[in-house]
This record gives sequence, structure tokens and C-alpha cells, in this order.
Amino acid sequence: MLLVPLDGAPSLRLRKTSAIYEIWLIVEQCDDIRCNLFGNVAVNDLTFDRSPIHANSLEFSEVAHAHFRLYTLAGRRRRPAGSESAGPGQVAVIELFTSEGCSDCPPADALLQKIHLKKTSDGQLIIGISEHVTYWNSQGWKDPFSADVFTDRQGAYASRLAPEGPYTPQMVVNGRDQFVGSNVAALENALKRNADLPHLDLEIISATMAQSGLDLQYALKGSVRKPLDIVAVITDDADRSNVLRGENSGKSLDHISVARTLTRVATVRDQTEQTAHLKLPGGLDLRSGSGHHLILLAQEQHQGAIVGAAIKAI
Repeated sequence: MLLVPLDGAPSLRLRKTSAIYEIWLIVEQCDDIRCNLFGNVAVNDLTFDRSPIHANSLEFSEVAHAHFRLYTLAGRRRRPAGSESAGPGQVAVIELFTSEGCSDCPPADALLQKIHLKKTSDGQLIIGISEHVTYWNSQGWKDPFSADVFTDRQGAYASRLAPEGPYTPQMVVNGRDQFVGSNVAALENALKRNADLPHLDLEIISATMAQSGLDLQYALKGSVRKPLDIVAVITDDADRSNVLRGENSGKSLDHISVARTLTRVATVRDQTEQTAHLKLPGGLDLRSGSGHHLILLAQEQHQGAIVGAAIKAI
């Protein structure tokens, strides 16, 4: 599913910077001609295979005879800001439970940065949500993005999906699969399973700033077989912290799609079009920072499977 075949594929480029290679996929459909698939990867991170890459598709001849399989969670086309959308059967919501106090979490944070708002090769739009938990806050560093609502949400998942209990970093895909948040193979397998499951079409029609909050209008289409909770998440597009204590002391940590609020706004039993008002907590100013998104989830009650999702810039 995630393997980009070399025969008949768009051209591949490797650009060398010291001992690091940048891997690019060149496709006509990309708005800016180039799609950066991996960012920087070390040579040892390449998985070798029998398919040759010829010299005319490389920028550096010293790797002209490399043989490798290129796995990608990136999309075929970039969308303008605010226009991210996906039809039924094409959304994968990946919740990453993480903490700045956990030294195992930065690799999982980096993985979420690579895949958020990208498409898999079978057309699933990946919507990532970084949810910072609180139980590491007593270990020397209080995570400024942590909140009890995310800790409680992870606990509810753990009671159903993880016999070992909550841990970090943990990824949950569409409320169905859980695994260590830096495990790429487990992520790929979960995405494959998700692709074959039915989804509903959830659309954010509008989201506008109002006094003390956000007014939104949304529509859910498709066959609703059981009651669904509509869950609204407001995220920061990107955040950075300079950690002064704890396991990550001295590091600068970058995060993407950081959840700031998570609220159940309705329970629906059929396809519908509704409005809702989201109250914003004190200290959250949507007019400042690096940008924000509203994410809506259609989720089976008692925090079950996510069967629909939508995202919109605000």
C-alpha cells in the first residue's frame, strides 16, 4: 500500500548533505513541483531491494547504483491552506499521546510531523493530533501543552485497546489500533486495515470567530448505524518548547497539530446538518501564534471507533 514502485514511478531524487540524504519524489501534480517525502534521512535508514535507481534520476552519481524500497506516507498533491478535506473512506485520524517530559517521545513527534495532512498511496488523508498528557509533569518538567482531558482520553482508550495501560509515546489510529508512537511498521499496518473499513462523510461547512468562542456548522452524511459523538478539537498548527528540566532537559522540541481543546459538541443518530458553539478556554487566542485548525470527529460512543473526520483552518 505504501510502497512507491520504481517501474513507471515519478522520478526520485537524492540530495546529499554531508552524510545525510534528502529524498524527494518529483511529480507533475505537486503545486510547487517537488514533494519532500522524508526530510533528512541517514544512509543507513534506507532499506535495500533489487529495484535499481538509474543515474539520470539522481543528483549525485555516488548513489546512482543504490537499490532501495521507498515507503511514503506523503500525498500526491498539496492542498491550499484551509482546503484540506476527504471523502468517505479516505480519512485516518492518528492521535499521538505524548509528553515533553518523556525522552522516548521526540521520535514519535517527528513521525507525526512527517505524516500530518499527507495522503497515503491509497488516498487516505492523515489527520494527526498531538495530545499531551499530564502524568509526566511530576518528573521535573511540566509540559505546557498538557491537560487532564487528554490524559483521560488516553485512559479510556487504554481500557479497551492496551492491557498494559497508558504509556508514551502511544499512537491510536481511528480509535481502533494502538501501538508505540514511533513504530512505522505498526502505523503502516494500521493504515492498511483502516483503508478497508467504511467511513462516513463529515464536513465542516463553516467555522467563524464569535464572542468567547467559535461558531461552527457541520454536516454528516451516510448510513449512521449507531449513535455517534461529534468531537471538536482545536489545534495549534505548530509549537516549540525549550525544555529546561526532566528527561529532555536542554532540548528544543517541535510539535505539530497540538490539541488545545477537546469537546463533545453533540450526539447524532442519523445523517444531519447542525450548528454548535465552542467556548474557548482562557489564554487561548486563535488570532495569535502559528495558525490553528478545527478538527471534527464522528466517533462511536464510549470513545469507540472514529468513522468520520474533517479538518479546517481557522
